[in-house]
Parts: sequence; C-alpha cells; structure tokens
Amino acid sequence: MVLSSVALLLALGATALAEPLRFVDCGSIDGSIQEVNVSPCPTQPCLLHKGTSYSINVTFASKIESQGSKARVYGEMMHVDIPFPIPEPDGCKSGIQCPIQKGHSYSYLNKLPVKKKNPSIKLIVKWELVDDQDQMLFCWKIPVQITS
Repeated sequence: MVLSSVALLLALGATALAEPLRFVDCGSIDGSIQEVNVSPCPTQPCLLHKGTSYSINVTFASKIESQGSKARVYGEMMHVDIPFPIPEPDGCKSGIQCPIQKGHSYSYLNKLPVKKKNPSIKLIVKWELVDDQDQMLFCWKIPVQITS
C-alpha cells in the first residue's frame, strides 16, 4: 500500500512539472495555441537556472498550409526584444510534420538552453513560430527569472 502511494505521489509530482502555463498570445495569426508547456517550470514566473536546458512543448492548430516554419525567440526587457539563440530554429526538425496542413494540430518541441554567462534577471520570454510567408503560426510570452 505504501509503495502505491509513493508511486501516485511521484506521478502527481511529474505531472506538476508539466502543467500547462498561463501565457499571453502575442499575435498568433495563422495558428491558434492550445497549450504551452515548459519543463521543468512548476510555478510562474518560471525560474530558469543558468547551465540548464528546458523542454518547450507547444500544441497548436494551423489555419494555413505552409511548407516549413522557423522559430524566433527573444528576451523582452522594457519592451525591447533581444534575440535569444536556440539550437534548432527549424520547426520541421522540432516535432512538426511538414508540410504543415490547414486544420491540423501539431506539437512543436524544442529546447531552451540557459547559458551560465546569462545575467540573473527578470524578463519576458517571447517565442514565435512563423510560416513560409513570415506570418505567425504562434506567438506566446511568459515571465521568467534567470537565476544561478
């Protein structure tokens, strides 16, 4: 009985790490966001520890057809977007079956690496995925705090 209780608590804890986040849609035109997950991020603002990589999973539905997609990530401070490089900007190499089809749902998967040299600061992460016409399949923002 004790073992099954521990297993249940562990399962609940794992679920808590992947709770859907409250996010701000910042201009999704060609798609609609269904869910955004950052793992691990059990509470908001997300505490991003230097030297750690975070899993990003965005479920969205496309309103258009597109041969490909490209991600752009920014750290927004005082309403200024500072580009934040990610290892794989190509959405077709990030869990999305291309070509993208109208009316289909997709799970976009990527990593957000936080380098040790990044400053300890509070900011907004802005994540965009654009289609072939440079229109937003999705755009979302969440508050984060980079910490040691």
